[in-house]
Amino acid sequence: MMTLSSTRSAVRAGALTAALAAFLCTTATAVSVASAESPSARPAAVQADVPAGVTAGVAVFDRQTGTFTEQLNTAAQFRSASVVKLLIALDVLWNRSPDALPAADRGRIDTMLRGSDDTAASTFWSNNGSGAIVDRMVTRLGLTDTARPPSTHPGYWGYTALSARDTVKIYRHLLDSAPAATRDYLLGDLRQSTRCATDGYDQHFGIAGSFNRPWAVKQGWSGFSSGGCTAPTATAAKAAGAAESAGEPAGTDARTPAGADAVDLSRPALHTTGVVGAGDRSIVAVFTLHPGGTPYGKAYTDIGRLTRSLDVPGASRPAGTWVGTWGSGVRVRTQATTASGAITTLPAGVEVLVGCQKRGQQVSQPPYVNDWWAQLPQYGGYMTNIYLSVPENQVPGVPVC
Repeated sequence: MMTLSSTRSAVRAGALTAALAAFLCTTATAVSVASAESPSARPAAVQADVPAGVTAGVAVFDRQTGTFTEQLNTAAQFRSASVVKLLIALDVLWNRSPDALPAADRGRIDTMLRGSDDTAASTFWSNNGSGAIVDRMVTRLGLTDTARPPSTHPGYWGYTALSARDTVKIYRHLLDSAPAATRDYLLGDLRQSTRCATDGYDQHFGIAGSFNRPWAVKQGWSGFSSGGCTAPTATAAKAAGAAESAGEPAGTDARTPAGADAVDLSRPALHTTGVVGAGDRSIVAVFTLHPGGTPYGKAYTDIGRLTRSLDVPGASRPAGTWVGTWGSGVRVRTQATTASGAITTLPAGVEVLVGCQKRGQQVSQPPYVNDWWAQLPQYGGYMTNIYLSVPENQVPGVPVC
């Protein structure tokens, strides 16, 4: 069992302060989140808390009362990134039963919605008319802010324009108007969203990180260089080859030409959309743009904080303490030891929910040494406390496992 010596305390106090001062000045103190918070216990009007530097469009619709509980820039157009895959899937199934689809198409829809697979989306996009898919769905669903990609990027389905309020309309159609077989099939896929997308991005941010199940999500991301997630089937070659087909090439500064829809194609985009609560009570759509060069972990954290600030009727919130992390390639393991299997890696600098902590294998990352490990309930594993952005070996206020 390790004891924190006076010498180590001095090193920790000095070195940690210098190394993490810039990070901590912009990172809120770890916030405890009550379990299963009742909507009635929250203020009647909750203002969406948009982090500094973030541009957001937000809509939360309560299906039980038929009213919006949150509306912020609901008509603002964002490039959809992978959220457009909802329209692509609905178009494939328009006037068709899922059972009537060829096995290959069912497989593509499954991987496109669960793992946000870009190759599957590109196949449907190419085979079914490209931008005409968007045009058809605009007419069918009465969408007002949705538009096909600009003429300069016709193959880039991720550049489809979409708003928060139109996204609510899409989910309302799926829940209330689509044939039961279509509804159950597509929502079934969205409920099985995998943590690691097929391109190696951790896609359980926003709704998936802010609320307990039941939820069903379709996420979107664009303009980041790395998602920091260990995907079971993704390969570097596949991730690199998917950029053009996805319409989300990394490292570019593409913008729509003068006179075209004023949709920003440059700043990193991160979106979380879906349904939350028993009976799919609430529909949530959060679209965000971040300053150029924002790391994925920072954007992941910011959209998480924004989503947690929202009034979402029927939502159950996970118990635990949100804590920032530092370092890259930090692994989540099955047990509190580096010899145990790695479940995944964390996006660099991401905020994590800590349920409890316990002593395990001592880990050294000079000048730090720590034998405490944090249990991460949303990952089903442990990470060493050495990479948590707190000044001591233990996280204050977090119980021992």
